[in-house]
Amino acid sequence: MAYFTPTDDGLQPVPEARSPWSADMLHGRLLAGLAARAVEMDFPDRDYRVARLTLDMFRFPPMQPFTATTSVARDGRRVRAVDVSITSAEVEVARASVLLLRTGAHPQVTVWQPDAWHVPSPDDVEPPPGMGDSGWEIRLISEGDFWSDARKQLWSRDGWSLVEGEEMSPLVRVAIASDLPNPMANSGLEGLQFINPDLTMFLARAPQSEWIGLDVTGHVGADGIAIGTCALYDLDGPIGYSTVCGLANEVLEPTE
Repeated sequence: MAYFTPTDDGLQPVPEARSPWSADMLHGRLLAGLAARAVEMDFPDRDYRVARLTLDMFRFPPMQPFTATTSVARDGRRVRAVDVSITSAEVEVARASVLLLRTGAHPQVTVWQPDAWHVPSPDDVEPPPGMGDSGWEIRLISEGDFWSDARKQLWSRDGWSLVEGEEMSPLVRVAIASDLPNPMANSGLEGLQFINPDLTMFLARAPQSEWIGLDVTGHVGADGIAIGTCALYDLDGPIGYSTVCGLANEVLEPTE
């Protein structure tokens, strides 16, 4: 199974790819996956690694075919900057700015680091009810449910491919998961009252596991705007961070 099927008009989303905000709206996390996929396809250089992906989602993404095109903003000896335009029905609905850095020897430095992330493995955590048959799995580590005022930690894994006939790459996998800081950091006892029109993912390394761990590290909000941040993990340890901006919206409450 996959979230998109290739057609002559582009990548057609399947019904399970819809957003919880609207039946006619694509889930924003999949736009991040399309941006990451486009960069990997057009710039398959193993000497460079995607260190940052910023996605701006400024128009309603319909459940219609999508295309993603790339252009080079800068191609230097150690830094490559790529822009990605995501369109549907010839209308640009999202734009990504991606920074690729050349890898090399890592210096020996002594720096402050947060405490180690000691959490149960995904196999030791029960899945929550109501996820449905979408190929998306979540294991909530923190106590309470998703709609609480507790600091949230979870494991996330997509069992489906992004595009039919393609294996989901580690970069695409973590890009899709990087949309989760909005419901994790910006939701509370009253549900989720923010929709995120952006995300920024930072990666020191690509994940080595299908499971992506997220740990809320910050939330601040004022005047209808909220900022949420999560640390990102794989089964071996930390890999990066993701931050989203949230805009006050109708309340999204859990389904029964």
